Amino acid sequence: MGNTLEKTAQGSEKKASLSMKQYGMMLALIAVYIIFAVITGGKNLSPLNVNNLIMQNGYVVILAVGMLLCVLTGNVDLGVGSVVASCGAVAGTLLVDFGMSTPVAMLAAMVVGMLFGVFVGFFVSKLEIPPFIVTLATMLMGRGICYVILKAQTKGPLPASYTWISTGFLPVIKVGEVDMISMIVAVAAVALVFLSDFKSMATNKKHGLPVIPMWQAIVKDVVISAIILFFFYKLACYNGIPVLLILMLVVVGIYQFLTTKTVAGRQIYAMGGNAKAAKLSGINTQKVFFWVYANMGLLCGLAGIVLSARNASATPKAGDGFEMDAIASCYIGGAATSGGIGTVIGAVVGAFIMGILNNGMSLAGFDTNVQKIVKGAVLLGAVTVDLVSKRKKS
Repeated sequence: MGNTLEKTAQGSEKKASLSMKQYGMMLALIAVYIIFAVITGGKNLSPLNVNNLIMQNGYVVILAVGMLLCVLTGNVDLGVGSVVASCGAVAGTLLVDFGMSTPVAMLAAMVVGMLFGVFVGFFVSKLEIPPFIVTLATMLMGRGICYVILKAQTKGPLPASYTWISTGFLPVIKVGEVDMISMIVAVAAVALVFLSDFKSMATNKKHGLPVIPMWQAIVKDVVISAIILFFFYKLACYNGIPVLLILMLVVVGIYQFLTTKTVAGRQIYAMGGNAKAAKLSGINTQKVFFWVYANMGLLCGLAGIVLSARNASATPKAGDGFEMDAIASCYIGGAATSGGIGTVIGAVVGAFIMGILNNGMSLAGFDTNVQKIVKGAVLLGAVTVDLVSKRKKS
């Protein structure tokens, strides 16, 4: 009888721990948003500001998704900001100085980003140089390359066909002041949330994996659905669904599938958990390192396009500090400093927490120096909670 009670208690504790780990950051996101709604007198709730929140954080989400793969291996990429700037510089120069078409400029930016990633991947995987050193080098080299390409000048304005990716919207069908397409997409997204969650629970139960109580799942899905409906309603009251939001959802969907449903994704988690054991089990760790950093370069190219399109210009200072935003998004979103733990959705939530902090503090009139202090404190707090909780468990 005692053993049964003990096992039940352990099972309940495991479920509770799983639930808190998965949904704690989502609750933090809501809490931060509500706090700034009070501080700003509701300014951050306006349709215009909700739209700006997405537009201003598109590049952060893209970089955070790529950075997560690096973090899962127990490392980071310090060069992403400079690579983003260089990719934007290449696109801007081709468009303004050489009159190239938008597709060619975008392809060139992606290729440059990939080359940076391959460069890092080669030194990390083949020569086994620590990623910290290699990416620190690309941080300096990338910024220098950006200045050389732009000749320390701003290239712009960029054509509307290029900026559309960051400033454009899908077609709208308005009934009164509300876009019906946005609301239809919102309802479909809510239905998908419930269906996917229940399917996941059924699969876990079938294979004997931990399953959270039904009431917790319903509460969680209701909260997520409320967030979806709120944001899409606000977008529907503005100009509808931004093209950038679609791009972000595609990127997040691809990497969510990659990390959860593919062998390559599982290999990254295995490396972060124990690289030596992963190597002994037959995983080609050099190959994993190479493609992780090559992929980071590719996403830097995409982020460079998004940023330069939003600014309608390519500037030498573009991307300054982006690596810190991307790294912070991963850790705030629940990724472990030692690697092996973290999710794409968590990184996205972390990115939006950072975005809401930036947006809310700007609306509230916080000094930029104070904003940096707050962001640093939030990052330190997230990492501290992660490490302290691990020590208590051990």
